[in-house]
Amino acid sequence: MSQTVELTKENFDQTVTDNDFVLIDFWAAWCGPCRQFAPVYEKAAEENPDLVFGKVDTEAQPELAAAFGIQSIPTLMIVRDRVAVFAQPGALPEAALADVIGQARKLDMDEVRKAVAEQQGQEGGGQ
Repeated sequence: MSQTVELTKENFDQTVTDNDFVLIDFWAAWCGPCRQFAPVYEKAAEENPDLVFGKVDTEAQPELAAAFGIQSIPTLMIVRDRVAVFAQPGALPEAALADVIGQARKLDMDEVRKAVAEQQGQEGGGQ
C-alpha cells in the first residue's frame, strides 16, 4: 500500500485495529502548513509501503479531531499496536519524518504497554 487512506469516524477504529503501525496526519484544506506537509507525507508513504498512512480531514471529521485533542494542525500521530506512541503538531521536514518513523519502528511495544499499564495503575490507584 503506497498511498494514504482517508480516515473517517466510520473506518478509523477498524484501520487502527487491523494494522500494527498507522501514521495519522490531521490536516485541513485551508491550512497552508498542511498543504506544504502533504507531499512530504505522501513521499514517506511511498518509501514505507509496509505501513499504513492515514489522513484525517479535521473539517470533515471534527469528532475524530476532538477525540484526540487536536488543537493545531498539521498534527502527526503514530499508533502502534493500538497505542499512540507519538503525537506532535507541526509540519515535519522530510528527514525529521523519516527519523520519527525509524524511532517508532524500533520501539519495544512490550515495554511501551508495560509503561502505559504502570501509568494507568498510578493514575487509577492514587485516588
